[in-house]
Amino acid sequence: MAAMNISELRFLVAEDHDFQRRTLVGLLKRLGASYVSDAPDGASALEMFATPDARIDVIISDLDMPGMDGMELIRRVGESGLPVAIILASSIERAVLASVETMTKAYGITLLGAIEKPVTQSKLEGLISKHKPPQAKSTGTRPASPAIPLEEIRRGLGNSEFEPFFQPKIDLASGELKGAEALARWRHPERGVLGPYAFIDTLEQVGQIDPLTWMMVTKSARQCRAWADVAPALDVTVSVNISASSLAVAGAADHITRLVRDEGVDPGRIVLEVTESTAVGNVGASLETLARLRMRGFRLSIDDYGTGYSSMQQLARIAFNELKIDQSFVMSALESDASRVILESSLEMARRLKVQSVAEGVETRAHWDLLLALGCDMAQGYFIAKPMAAADFARWAAEWKAPE
Repeated sequence: MAAMNISELRFLVAEDHDFQRRTLVGLLKRLGASYVSDAPDGASALEMFATPDARIDVIISDLDMPGMDGMELIRRVGESGLPVAIILASSIERAVLASVETMTKAYGITLLGAIEKPVTQSKLEGLISKHKPPQAKSTGTRPASPAIPLEEIRRGLGNSEFEPFFQPKIDLASGELKGAEALARWRHPERGVLGPYAFIDTLEQVGQIDPLTWMMVTKSARQCRAWADVAPALDVTVSVNISASSLAVAGAADHITRLVRDEGVDPGRIVLEVTESTAVGNVGASLETLARLRMRGFRLSIDDYGTGYSSMQQLARIAFNELKIDQSFVMSALESDASRVILESSLEMARRLKVQSVAEGVETRAHWDLLLALGCDMAQGYFIAKPMAAADFARWAAEWKAPE
């Protein structure tokens, strides 16, 4: 999607310092902006933003403002769900600015970047050039409460309406397809394809996630076998997420093994992804299940590494084969020194532990190039492909070519 011409964009400058506000407005107009509004604080900016006939494409906001500061403005804009991008302009120290950048993304807002004051025309132009027309959001990043009743979800499970969508995992050095992560989707007969926000939290809250877990294991193993039967290029590993409660079920290792072998798949083709916090609750039962699964040939992956509980302890607890670095560190490593250090340290740890490293959140060519330069083993993210149905995955794999 091409970037919009700057003359077509509508800007809102929120800055309490009169001279700096006038300077920013002047810079925008010199860059060719035709529509620029300005406000001396967050509350005034929010009033302009909330006007029914107003359309704001980009907000350029200071953070330290009297009354409603920039952080509250960002939160309120995020809660509105309207499609808008933000550029942060502030003189606060870089480490704090990086935290606010992460917060902005967490509120579901498109962040074009942050500029440390004084703002220059070239830096401002560089960030604006990243703007792409966003798609309208509903109301926030995900529903605050379950959108679908539990009984409806249960019926969907009983009718086997849930299925895995697959996102490719690519070997960075060779560019070859090596695996696929199975992500649960619900083909609802009236609502269409629904993501996990519509059912995961509800099932976990009532302790009924296990039926979905077993269904995903079965259907993922079945698809793994089907791909291997039709094309050598599709003879890949398939990763399945295993919930903490499912691991603690008595006989879970036997059940998972039976489900996979009944589909004619060797356990070595299945990667079971567990979050760092998985073995925290019922430690003994969870670790026993994981040890049994590892002994039977399954590969184990620590998912979302760096975001969970007691990371280092989990590294020693679980006999894992794969370290999956959380997308938040990958996506921000190009701008945040702290995220890059964490990314580099995680990759070095994986090398020293002799396990495979996988980076999530590879959204641009720049992310791909960085991970390749840092020696990461595998990559996964929208730059490669979004999660897709099994048939679409097979067609995608036949056409995939790694970036040169």
